[in-house]
Amino acid sequence: MFDWAQFFNMGGYAFYVWTSYALAFVILLINVVSPMVCQRNLLKVLARKARRTSNDSQT
Repeated sequence: MFDWAQFFNMGGYAFYVWTSYALAFVILLINVVSPMVCQRNLLKVLARKARRTSNDSQT
């Protein structure tokens, strides 16, 4: 029979193991989300510049 408590305890190294998993997950999440946020901000800036340019050419 499989003992979940023993699995999560990891032979006394649970704190180090689960902290490593959590840190790796956070870093991977940042690596996925950060470019999305930067791209969204860049698109906003470019749209703002395009609107400004089109408004300047009309007047």
